[in-house]
Amino acid sequence: SGFNRIGHMDTMSRGRHQIGHYKEGEEFIQNVFHVLSQIFTGKEKSNLAICWLQYEIYKVIQCLQAKKKKKLKAQGRKSKKLAKNFLKAPENRNNLSLWKLYAYLEWLLGNTDDSRKVFDTALCTAGTGGLKSAQLCSLSLLYAQLEVELLESLEGTVMSRAVHILTKLTENGPYVPYSGQVLPVNVLKARKAYEHALQDYLSKTAVSDQDQVKDTDQLVNLVGCYALFQYLTVGIDAAVLIYTQASEKLEVAGSQKCENTGENFGILNFPTALEAVTLLHTNLLRFHMKISVYPLNPLREALTEALKRYPSNQSLWRSYIHIQRKSHSASKARRFFDSVTRSTNSLEPWLFAIQAEQMRKKLTEKVQRADVGEVHCTIPETGLTNRIVALFEHAVQSENGTHCPLLWRMYLNFMV
Repeated sequence: SGFNRIGHMDTMSRGRHQIGHYKEGEEFIQNVFHVLSQIFTGKEKSNLAICWLQYEIYKVIQCLQAKKKKKLKAQGRKSKKLAKNFLKAPENRNNLSLWKLYAYLEWLLGNTDDSRKVFDTALCTAGTGGLKSAQLCSLSLLYAQLEVELLESLEGTVMSRAVHILTKLTENGPYVPYSGQVLPVNVLKARKAYEHALQDYLSKTAVSDQDQVKDTDQLVNLVGCYALFQYLTVGIDAAVLIYTQASEKLEVAGSQKCENTGENFGILNFPTALEAVTLLHTNLLRFHMKISVYPLNPLREALTEALKRYPSNQSLWRSYIHIQRKSHSASKARRFFDSVTRSTNSLEPWLFAIQAEQMRKKLTEKVQRADVGEVHCTIPETGLTNRIVALFEHAVQSENGTHCPLLWRMYLNFMV
């Protein structure tokens, strides 16, 4: 029996039931984790704990998406117990990555106050690294992002908990939990601190090998924190400006790195940094459109540019499909899918092009059958069916598509 991504058909529904994790596959994964945790020690053991907790969070998210309350409760209990056991281990007490995952788990389970306590505890014990500490930046960014998602409008956000978190991060002092207000003078000081820190990072050149990955993560977290801070204290345009400046600088540095392949110029992991910054940018635009009136075009442009560069990024494709569903004209999206599939070998553009057409087909059929219940409409929608079959045919003929079990299963499922 399949499990997780291997032979896992979570994109398809069987009757009313969504196909989830198989029992045997789940047992196998748990056994692997248990065996490895007895073999590993030190840093490896901590990394394994992080992977294990991420996997548990993935299952909680699945339960949330499927709206299975009973299963969610049971899964939540199991996952929390595991997280607490990890944090009790002496080597993990100060592991901010594990604290971050535990706080996120509590948040997903709807325990907002408990989650805030965990975040606050982690920030209080994390020391005073401020903007220089990658883990502290990452923890503060997630905490602030979750708080922002609770907002219903942008009025009075300067006094919000999220601004308090992002302001405290720049002060290099011990963290103080939110008391209900943020001093304007602290906001001004924080803005200056972010500005200087970002300039310092972007003007860095030669970096030693082991610092490269660390620097990349740090840069992405720093840009995320600064942009979110600007969004809450100034507005969306100020946040977009930060993302644009960072992206331009990363592109220039990336191209210089290519020219000077002989020497180590700048942060080597630039493409991944650029991709992560783009993702933060598009996610913020999507959120802003949800809570206020804002044109669709900036988001569409940002997504199309990003997808030309990163055709295998699933999160970007999901966002793209989501915004295209609101458009009544499919031709622009179809042309875009066509151009991307021609220019890349990755399979994601094919899979998402098929998914987009299947969603359109579902919508059309829903409208045509609106008044008669589950009686098939007299005039079947053959155009979309033929288009989907053609997409499948082209996809399975591509080099990667031929060897993709998921694609063949989707094709068979559609033909049935």
